[in-house]
Amino acid sequence: MIHFFKLIRPVNLLIIAATMYSIGGYLDVVYAPFHEDKLLVKTFDFFLLVISTVMIAAAGNIINDYFDVRADRINRPDKTIISKFIKRRWAIVFHWILNFIAFGIAIYLGLINDTFWYVFIHLLSINFLWFYSMQLKRTLVIGNVVIALLTALVPILVGIYYQDIFRTILLDQVFPFHLDAYTLFPIYLGFGLGVFAFVLNWVREIVKDMEDVKGDLVLKARTIPIVYGLSKARLVAIIFVIISMALSIPILLFWQNGFIDGVALLPLLFSAVSATISLVLLLQKVTPNRLRKINYSLKLTMVFGMFLPIYWLLLII
Repeated sequence: MIHFFKLIRPVNLLIIAATMYSIGGYLDVVYAPFHEDKLLVKTFDFFLLVISTVMIAAAGNIINDYFDVRADRINRPDKTIISKFIKRRWAIVFHWILNFIAFGIAIYLGLINDTFWYVFIHLLSINFLWFYSMQLKRTLVIGNVVIALLTALVPILVGIYYQDIFRTILLDQVFPFHLDAYTLFPIYLGFGLGVFAFVLNWVREIVKDMEDVKGDLVLKARTIPIVYGLSKARLVAIIFVIISMALSIPILLFWQNGFIDGVALLPLLFSAVSATISLVLLLQKVTPNRLRKINYSLKLTMVFGMFLPIYWLLLII
Protein backbone atom coordinates (compact mmCIF):
# COMPACT_ATOMS: atom_id res chain seq x y z
CA MET A 1 0.00 0.00 0.00
CA ILE A 2 2.83 2.41 0.81
CA HIS A 3 4.23 1.94 -2.70
CA PHE A 4 0.85 2.81 -4.21
CA PHE A 5 0.78 6.09 -2.28
CA LYS A 6 4.30 6.88 -3.45
CA LEU A 7 3.21 6.14 -7.00
CA ILE A 8 0.34 8.65 -6.99
CA ARG A 9 2.53 11.40 -5.41
CA PRO A 10 0.30 12.38 -2.44
CA VAL A 11 2.06 15.72 -1.81
CA ASN A 12 1.22 16.94 -5.33
CA LEU A 13 -2.38 15.75 -4.90
CA LEU A 14 -2.69 17.62 -1.59
CA ILE A 15 -1.43 20.78 -3.30
CA ILE A 16 -4.15 20.41 -5.97
CA ALA A 17 -6.86 19.91 -3.33
CA ALA A 18 -5.59 22.77 -1.16
CA THR A 19 -5.45 25.07 -4.19
CA MET A 20 -9.06 24.32 -5.12
CA TYR A 21 -10.29 24.83 -1.56
CA SER A 22 -8.22 28.01 -1.31
CA ILE A 23 -9.86 29.54 -4.39
CA GLY A 24 -13.31 28.26 -3.39
CA GLY A 25 -13.05 29.62 0.14
CA TYR A 26 -12.04 33.04 -1.12
CA LEU A 27 -14.93 33.17 -3.62
CA ASP A 28 -17.35 32.12 -0.88
CA VAL A 29 -16.34 35.09 1.26
CA VAL A 30 -16.45 37.51 -1.68
CA TYR A 31 -20.02 36.42 -2.45
CA ALA A 32 -21.07 35.89 1.19
CA PRO A 33 -23.65 38.74 1.23
CA PHE A 34 -25.50 37.10 -1.65
CA HIS A 35 -25.86 33.47 -0.63
CA GLU A 36 -27.09 33.51 2.98
CA ASP A 37 -23.84 32.25 4.55
CA LYS A 38 -24.12 28.92 2.75
CA LEU A 39 -20.48 28.18 2.00
CA LEU A 40 -20.29 26.30 -1.28
CA VAL A 41 -16.78 25.16 -0.41
CA LYS A 42 -18.31 23.05 2.39
CA THR A 43 -20.86 21.32 0.17
CA PHE A 44 -20.54 17.69 -0.83
CA ASP A 45 -20.70 18.64 -4.51
CA PHE A 46 -17.58 20.81 -4.24
CA PHE A 47 -15.83 17.99 -2.40
CA LEU A 48 -16.76 15.70 -5.30
CA LEU A 49 -15.28 18.18 -7.77
CA VAL A 50 -12.03 18.28 -5.80
CA ILE A 51 -11.81 14.52 -5.31
CA SER A 52 -12.53 13.79 -8.99
CA THR A 53 -9.78 16.23 -10.03
CA VAL A 54 -7.36 14.62 -7.58
CA MET A 55 -8.29 11.14 -8.86
CA ILE A 56 -7.54 12.11 -12.46
CA ALA A 57 -4.20 13.59 -11.38
CA ALA A 58 -3.38 10.39 -9.45
CA ALA A 59 -4.31 8.24 -12.45
CA GLY A 60 -2.12 10.49 -14.61
CA ASN A 61 0.83 9.94 -12.28
CA ILE A 62 0.33 6.18 -12.51
CA ILE A 63 0.13 6.04 -16.30
CA ASN A 64 3.09 8.40 -16.62
CA ASP A 65 5.27 6.04 -14.56
CA TYR A 66 3.83 3.06 -16.44
CA PHE A 67 5.19 4.32 -19.76
CA ASP A 68 8.41 5.68 -18.22
CA VAL A 69 9.69 2.52 -16.55
CA ARG A 70 12.76 2.21 -18.82
CA ALA A 71 13.68 5.88 -18.46
CA ASP A 72 13.13 5.89 -14.69
CA ARG A 73 15.50 2.97 -14.28
CA ILE A 74 18.20 5.32 -15.59
CA ASN A 75 17.10 8.73 -14.29
CA ARG A 76 15.84 7.75 -10.83
CA PRO A 77 16.35 4.00 -10.15
CA ASP A 78 15.75 4.43 -6.41
CA LYS A 79 12.25 5.84 -7.08
CA THR A 80 11.08 3.28 -9.62
CA ILE A 81 7.92 1.58 -8.33
CA ILE A 82 6.10 -0.04 -11.27
CA SER A 83 7.45 -3.51 -12.15
CA LYS A 84 9.64 -3.32 -9.05
CA PHE A 85 6.98 -3.16 -6.32
CA ILE A 86 3.72 -3.00 -8.29
CA LYS A 87 3.05 -5.18 -11.32
CA ARG A 88 2.38 -3.35 -14.59
CA ARG A 89 -1.08 -4.89 -15.04
CA TRP A 90 -2.13 -3.75 -11.56
CA ALA A 91 -0.91 -0.24 -12.34
CA ILE A 92 -3.23 -0.16 -15.38
CA VAL A 93 -6.13 -1.47 -13.27
CA PHE A 94 -5.59 1.26 -10.63
CA HIS A 95 -5.34 3.86 -13.40
CA TRP A 96 -8.67 2.96 -14.98
CA ILE A 97 -10.52 2.54 -11.66
CA LEU A 98 -9.54 6.08 -10.62
CA ASN A 99 -10.50 7.51 -14.02
CA PHE A 100 -13.80 5.63 -14.09
CA ILE A 101 -14.86 6.97 -10.67
CA ALA A 102 -13.72 10.51 -11.54
CA PHE A 103 -15.61 10.50 -14.84
CA GLY A 104 -18.72 9.18 -13.10
CA ILE A 105 -18.53 12.11 -10.68
CA ALA A 106 -18.15 14.51 -13.62
CA ILE A 107 -21.35 13.15 -15.18
CA TYR A 108 -23.20 13.59 -11.89
CA LEU A 109 -21.96 17.19 -11.44
CA GLY A 110 -22.84 17.99 -15.03
CA LEU A 111 -26.40 16.70 -14.62
CA ILE A 112 -27.20 18.52 -11.38
CA ASN A 113 -25.64 21.79 -12.59
CA ASP A 114 -27.01 21.47 -16.11
CA THR A 115 -23.64 21.93 -17.80
CA PHE A 116 -21.37 19.92 -20.07
CA TRP A 117 -18.16 21.55 -18.83
CA TYR A 118 -17.28 18.98 -16.15
CA VAL A 119 -17.67 16.02 -18.48
CA PHE A 120 -15.72 17.82 -21.22
CA ILE A 121 -12.81 18.88 -18.99
CA HIS A 122 -12.57 15.52 -17.19
CA LEU A 123 -12.70 13.56 -20.44
CA LEU A 124 -10.16 15.90 -22.03
CA SER A 125 -7.83 15.56 -19.04
CA ILE A 126 -8.07 11.74 -18.92
CA ASN A 127 -7.29 11.36 -22.62
CA PHE A 128 -4.58 14.00 -22.71
CA LEU A 129 -2.81 12.45 -19.72
CA TRP A 130 -2.88 9.07 -21.45
CA PHE A 131 -1.55 10.37 -24.78
CA TYR A 132 0.92 12.62 -23.00
CA SER A 133 2.42 9.68 -21.10
CA MET A 134 2.35 7.36 -24.12
CA GLN A 135 3.63 9.72 -26.83
CA LEU A 136 3.23 13.49 -26.43
CA LYS A 137 5.75 13.62 -23.58
CA ARG A 138 8.47 12.68 -26.07
CA THR A 139 7.50 15.26 -28.69
CA LEU A 140 9.09 18.66 -29.00
CA VAL A 141 7.29 21.42 -27.02
CA ILE A 142 3.81 19.85 -27.40
CA GLY A 143 4.23 17.60 -24.37
CA ASN A 144 5.29 20.53 -22.16
CA VAL A 145 2.34 22.63 -23.38
CA VAL A 146 -0.20 19.84 -22.75
CA ILE A 147 0.83 19.16 -19.16
CA ALA A 148 1.03 22.90 -18.42
CA LEU A 149 -2.48 23.39 -19.83
CA LEU A 150 -3.85 20.56 -17.70
CA THR A 151 -2.32 22.14 -14.60
CA ALA A 152 -3.92 25.47 -15.54
CA LEU A 153 -7.33 23.78 -15.72
CA VAL A 154 -7.35 23.21 -11.93
CA PRO A 155 -8.12 26.82 -10.90
CA ILE A 156 -10.25 27.34 -14.03
CA LEU A 157 -12.41 24.38 -13.01
CA VAL A 158 -13.16 26.05 -9.66
CA GLY A 159 -14.05 29.27 -11.49
CA ILE A 160 -16.49 27.40 -13.73
CA TYR A 161 -18.12 25.71 -10.72
CA TYR A 162 -18.72 28.99 -8.89
CA GLN A 163 -19.83 30.82 -12.02
CA ASP A 164 -22.46 28.16 -12.71
CA ILE A 165 -23.78 28.24 -9.15
CA PHE A 166 -23.98 32.01 -8.87
CA ARG A 167 -25.49 32.43 -12.32
CA THR A 168 -28.24 29.86 -12.02
CA ILE A 169 -29.22 30.12 -8.36
CA LEU A 170 -28.07 33.32 -6.72
CA LEU A 171 -27.14 36.41 -8.67
CA ASP A 172 -29.86 36.26 -11.30
CA GLN A 173 -32.30 37.24 -8.54
CA VAL A 174 -30.11 39.76 -6.74
CA PHE A 175 -28.39 41.63 -9.58
CA PRO A 176 -30.43 41.03 -12.75
CA PHE A 177 -28.93 44.06 -14.50
CA HIS A 178 -25.31 43.39 -13.59
CA LEU A 179 -25.31 39.63 -13.94
CA ASP A 180 -22.27 39.29 -16.19
CA ALA A 181 -20.00 41.49 -14.07
CA TYR A 182 -20.65 39.43 -10.94
CA THR A 183 -20.83 35.94 -12.39
CA LEU A 184 -17.70 36.30 -14.53
CA PHE A 185 -15.43 37.18 -11.60
CA PRO A 186 -14.85 33.50 -10.64
CA ILE A 187 -13.81 32.80 -14.24
CA TYR A 188 -11.47 35.81 -14.26
CA LEU A 189 -9.86 34.68 -11.00
CA GLY A 190 -9.57 31.05 -12.16
CA PHE A 191 -8.18 32.08 -15.53
CA GLY A 192 -5.66 34.48 -13.99
CA LEU A 193 -4.32 31.82 -11.64
CA GLY A 194 -4.46 29.35 -14.52
CA VAL A 195 -2.15 31.50 -16.65
CA PHE A 196 0.25 31.74 -13.69
CA ALA A 197 0.17 27.95 -13.22
CA PHE A 198 0.58 27.38 -16.98
CA VAL A 199 3.78 29.42 -17.27
CA LEU A 200 5.39 28.04 -14.11
CA ASN A 201 4.48 24.45 -14.89
CA TRP A 202 5.88 24.80 -18.40
CA VAL A 203 9.22 25.98 -17.07
CA ARG A 204 9.17 23.14 -14.50
CA GLU A 205 8.64 20.63 -17.29
CA ILE A 206 11.64 22.08 -19.16
CA VAL A 207 13.79 21.81 -16.03
CA LYS A 208 12.61 18.21 -15.47
CA ASP A 209 13.51 17.43 -19.10
CA MET A 210 16.98 18.83 -18.42
CA GLU A 211 17.25 16.44 -15.48
CA ASP A 212 16.03 13.44 -17.48
CA VAL A 213 18.15 13.73 -20.63
CA LYS A 214 19.87 10.34 -20.21
CA GLY A 215 16.65 8.38 -19.76
CA ASP A 216 14.81 10.35 -22.45
CA LEU A 217 17.55 9.50 -24.95
CA VAL A 218 16.78 5.82 -24.36
CA LEU A 219 13.13 6.50 -25.23
CA LYS A 220 14.20 8.59 -28.27
CA ALA A 221 12.32 11.59 -26.89
CA ARG A 222 12.53 14.97 -28.63
CA THR A 223 12.58 17.34 -25.69
CA ILE A 224 13.96 20.88 -25.80
CA PRO A 225 17.25 19.94 -24.00
CA ILE A 226 17.82 16.99 -26.36
CA VAL A 227 17.00 18.82 -29.61
CA TYR A 228 18.52 22.24 -28.82
CA GLY A 229 20.93 21.45 -26.00
CA LEU A 230 21.04 22.32 -22.30
CA SER A 231 22.22 25.90 -22.84
CA LYS A 232 19.26 26.87 -25.03
CA ALA A 233 16.84 24.96 -22.78
CA ARG A 234 18.17 26.93 -19.83
CA LEU A 235 17.66 30.19 -21.76
CA VAL A 236 14.03 29.27 -22.47
CA ALA A 237 13.52 28.44 -18.79
CA ILE A 238 15.00 31.82 -17.77
CA ILE A 239 12.61 33.64 -20.13
CA PHE A 240 9.61 31.81 -18.69
CA VAL A 241 10.62 32.57 -15.10
CA ILE A 242 10.87 36.27 -16.02
CA ILE A 243 7.42 36.08 -17.65
CA SER A 244 5.97 34.50 -14.49
CA MET A 245 7.40 37.35 -12.43
CA ALA A 246 5.92 39.88 -14.86
CA LEU A 247 2.45 38.38 -14.29
CA SER A 248 2.43 39.99 -10.85
CA ILE A 249 2.63 43.51 -12.34
CA PRO A 250 -1.18 43.99 -12.63
CA ILE A 251 -1.59 43.12 -8.93
CA LEU A 252 1.21 45.55 -8.02
CA LEU A 253 -0.54 48.26 -10.00
CA PHE A 254 -3.71 47.66 -7.96
CA TRP A 255 -1.62 47.98 -4.79
CA GLN A 256 0.02 51.20 -6.00
CA ASN A 257 -3.39 52.70 -6.72
CA GLY A 258 -4.65 51.78 -3.26
CA PHE A 259 -7.03 48.98 -4.28
CA ILE A 260 -5.05 46.28 -2.44
CA ASP A 261 -3.45 46.57 0.99
CA GLY A 262 0.28 45.90 1.13
CA VAL A 263 -0.15 43.10 3.71
CA ALA A 264 -2.32 41.23 1.20
CA LEU A 265 0.68 40.88 -1.11
CA LEU A 266 2.78 38.82 1.33
CA PRO A 267 2.33 35.47 -0.53
CA LEU A 268 3.15 37.29 -3.78
CA LEU A 269 6.36 38.50 -2.16
CA PHE A 270 7.28 34.94 -1.14
CA SER A 271 6.47 33.78 -4.66
CA ALA A 272 8.69 36.50 -6.13
CA VAL A 273 11.57 35.56 -3.80
CA SER A 274 11.26 31.88 -4.75
CA ALA A 275 11.12 32.79 -8.46
CA THR A 276 14.21 34.99 -8.03
CA ILE A 277 16.06 32.07 -6.42
CA SER A 278 15.10 29.91 -9.41
CA LEU A 279 16.35 32.61 -11.77
CA VAL A 280 19.67 32.95 -9.97
CA LEU A 281 20.19 29.18 -10.01
CA LEU A 282 19.32 29.02 -13.73
CA LEU A 283 21.95 31.65 -14.48
CA GLN A 284 24.63 29.38 -13.02
CA LYS A 285 26.23 26.25 -14.46
CA VAL A 286 23.81 23.36 -15.02
CA THR A 287 24.34 20.47 -12.58
CA PRO A 288 21.96 17.67 -11.47
CA ASN A 289 21.89 18.98 -7.90
CA ARG A 290 21.20 22.54 -9.06
CA LEU A 291 18.39 21.37 -11.35
CA ARG A 292 16.72 19.60 -8.40
CA LYS A 293 16.92 22.82 -6.37
CA ILE A 294 15.39 24.79 -9.26
CA ASN A 295 12.56 22.27 -9.50
CA TYR A 296 11.73 22.61 -5.80
CA SER A 297 12.02 26.39 -5.93
CA LEU A 298 9.65 26.61 -8.90
CA LYS A 299 7.16 24.39 -7.09
CA LEU A 300 7.28 26.74 -4.09
CA THR A 301 6.76 29.70 -6.43
CA MET A 302 3.61 28.06 -7.76
CA VAL A 303 2.34 27.07 -4.31
CA PHE A 304 2.73 30.62 -2.93
CA GLY A 305 0.96 32.07 -5.96
CA MET A 306 -1.91 29.58 -5.95
CA PHE A 307 -2.45 30.02 -2.18
CA LEU A 308 -2.84 33.78 -2.56
CA PRO A 309 -6.68 33.53 -2.39
CA ILE A 310 -6.65 31.62 0.92
CA TYR A 311 -4.35 34.24 2.40
CA TRP A 312 -6.75 36.96 1.28
CA LEU A 313 -9.55 34.88 2.78
CA LEU A 314 -7.80 34.83 6.17
CA LEU A 315 -7.34 38.59 6.01
CA ILE A 316 -11.04 39.11 5.24
CA ILE A 317 -12.38 36.91 8.03
